[in-house]
Amino acid sequence: MSTAVDLKQYLSENSYPGRGIAIGRTADGTKAALAYFIMGRSANSRNRVFVEDGQGIRTQAFDPAKLEDPSLIIYAPVRVPDETHTIVTNGDQTDTVYDGLRSGLSFEESLRSRCFEPDGPNYTPRISGLLTVAGGTFGYTMSILKSNDGDPAQCLRFTYDYPDAPVGEGHFLSTYLHDGSPLPSFSGEPLKIRVPGSCGEWAQELWESLNPDNKVSLFVRYITIADGSCESKIINKNV
Repeated sequence: MSTAVDLKQYLSENSYPGRGIAIGRTADGTKAALAYFIMGRSANSRNRVFVEDGQGIRTQAFDPAKLEDPSLIIYAPVRVPDETHTIVTNGDQTDTVYDGLRSGLSFEESLRSRCFEPDGPNYTPRISGLLTVAGGTFGYTMSILKSNDGDPAQCLRFTYDYPDAPVGEGHFLSTYLHDGSPLPSFSGEPLKIRVPGSCGEWAQELWESLNPDNKVSLFVRYITIADGSCESKIINKNV
């Protein structure tokens, strides 16, 4: 049985995990929780903020005049296709999953049409998550699409399903293991983590854990499993 990682410590000791998704269930068992953050090393990547977009969020240039290349950095990380599902990803595959679910495909089937990002030599993995809250139950699925040790000819696809989320437990997945050149893709299963009971508490904890030079934006949402109501928090470095 794997031991839960202290996510606060893990992030504080990692200068560049890139983009990260955390999903889990609060210790009192009443809420589903998700967190998504973005980091940046270039001026273009750092020139972003999260803004609300319907029931989800999107990235937006903080200073439009300084936006150099919108590809791979401007997208909707979180979308809500129906009363049951919430999608969170690190790229425009959010739209792929959204359209797939609405046309009858599964999460995994929807992502079959996608691969890692075309940004060699990093070939940034596409990480995705799907939360399902229905009938007083909560489960989630996570995915990573990545190159085979930097080989752009091979896309490795891993899906992790957690159909009945345990109380107080969650999982974390990031694009990179740490800083480097090229950046090393995340390796292994999603890390088991603990989930705090408060949306604001988790948002503050995660934000303070991220490298102050590289962090850009953070989104946290807590969904009440009994009725689907939610509380969300956005923190942007650029304000």
